[in-house]
Amino acid sequence: MGKTCILCILYLLLSLETHGQPNFSENFSDTLHPSRLKRLILTESAFYTAGIGFLNFIWYRDHERVAFHFYNDLEGYLQMDKAGHGFGAYYQSYQGYYGARWAGLDHQKALIYGAPLGILFQTPIEIFDGMYEGYGFSWWDTWANVAGTAIFTIQQAIWEQQFLMMKFSYSPSGYPKYHDTLGETQLESLFLDYNGQTYWFSGNIKDITGWDHIPPWLNLAIGYSANGMIHEFDNPTSYKGEPFPHLPRYRQFLFSLDLDLSKIQARRPWVRSLLKHLNFIKIPFPALEINRMDGLRFRPLYF
Repeated sequence: MGKTCILCILYLLLSLETHGQPNFSENFSDTLHPSRLKRLILTESAFYTAGIGFLNFIWYRDHERVAFHFYNDLEGYLQMDKAGHGFGAYYQSYQGYYGARWAGLDHQKALIYGAPLGILFQTPIEIFDGMYEGYGFSWWDTWANVAGTAIFTIQQAIWEQQFLMMKFSYSPSGYPKYHDTLGETQLESLFLDYNGQTYWFSGNIKDITGWDHIPPWLNLAIGYSANGMIHEFDNPTSYKGEPFPHLPRYRQFLFSLDLDLSKIQARRPWVRSLLKHLNFIKIPFPALEINRMDGLRFRPLYF
């Protein structure tokens, strides 16, 4: 998820530069705006170029380039990496579709030209992985990318809305103190520490049930996370010449409430636009957690 998360943040900044304008709305017209379309294409191209440059010159700079090879990482990080790839592709497809609608493309064309961006932008990550030592092209990552794009596209094609949104949350796990591979700063740990990441399916209760008395911004969320992971497949037995503590690796399943920020009625158009763009972040709420170490536990506030 490290590379995926960085690219998603970069894409958020670039998308705010285009369809994050004050008149952004889900009440789109099907009238093509050439100036908007040109701006969108230039912005998407800038993102794509920046992402490729980041991978080639920063992320892989300390790794030797080798012959293209494959890598089976299905069991790595208890599948947290796969959840991250799915989330990244989902979010990029979401922004791609609504960027196309903002530019005036109709629903069908936006699905054709905008929704596939999740796969288009994630695939270079896999190709670059296959060309560098310490990584490898992963079919499992690729299928996770396809799944993320499909989750968005199928819902949008059938209902023209997202009954289930994929969301992300992060809270410092405390594990980076054991090993510097999880990040030496909080910013690095956001990208590198899978123990602090949680991925959610967040569904709008009123949209799903049709109950009029439910607030339109209230969601129910199901989350997945994992704990105790220092390395990809197992933890070290020693570190810097000292015995490494035993840290059990286990999955966490969570149930919580959430807010649909796109349904919050803000008076200022730019605030509404910003809320829509930040809607991929799961809002902290109390949660029920199930894991093999503690069984069922109540979390007064889960980030």
